[in-house]
Amino acid sequence: MEFWHGFLLITSVHLLAAASPGPDFVLVSRETLTKGRRTGLICSLGITLGLAVHIIYSVLGLAAVIAHSQPLLTAIKWLGGGYLIYLGWQGIQAKPNQQTVSIDHLSKQQSTTQLAPNPTIKESTFATLRRGFFCNVFNPKAPVYFVAIFTLVLSPDMPLWQLSIYGVWMMVLQMAWFSTVVMLLSIPAILHRFQRFEHWIDRVLGTAMMLLGLNLIFRSR
Repeated sequence: MEFWHGFLLITSVHLLAAASPGPDFVLVSRETLTKGRRTGLICSLGITLGLAVHIIYSVLGLAAVIAHSQPLLTAIKWLGGGYLIYLGWQGIQAKPNQQTVSIDHLSKQQSTTQLAPNPTIKESTFATLRRGFFCNVFNPKAPVYFVAIFTLVLSPDMPLWQLSIYGVWMMVLQMAWFSTVVMLLSIPAILHRFQRFEHWIDRVLGTAMMLLGLNLIFRSR
């Protein structure tokens, strides 16, 4: 397949895949709405790095092995489902924030285009990065998806540099999409409204994540 033909095909398909609702989208939304823009961007970076794992093993041909091996695919579904349930349980346990944000404080923060993150929620950058990374790595739909998309554009004689460009470009698209989501959700006026109900947002999105995890586990049976 011609380079630009494959490039445009990957761009269109992967943008649609990235924009579709799923565990990654739920996680990024939850992290941004409850902890602020910085946390949302770090989580997005973790998801993007997780995507690199799928790309590497797909290029090596392992995606086809996983997708066609029922025991392996079932194991990944159980791991992925279990991790989503764990993340969801953390969200369900969210407590109301005792600190209220005044309108005067909000207007001052608008000049910096970012609302201050909730000071009651502190965690390391690595912990946030790790959460996004594992959420993407344990997505059991990924091996099947990458088998499909790479089958469309790969050929036995395709050079490594071309595969590398395709893989890096998919990561760029992933990061760009979730960064856009984070920036929209962290607009001060929007974030201020959500912060009033942040523990309920955490609980609702946590419940959604648990349901996704349970669905994966029960479907694997």
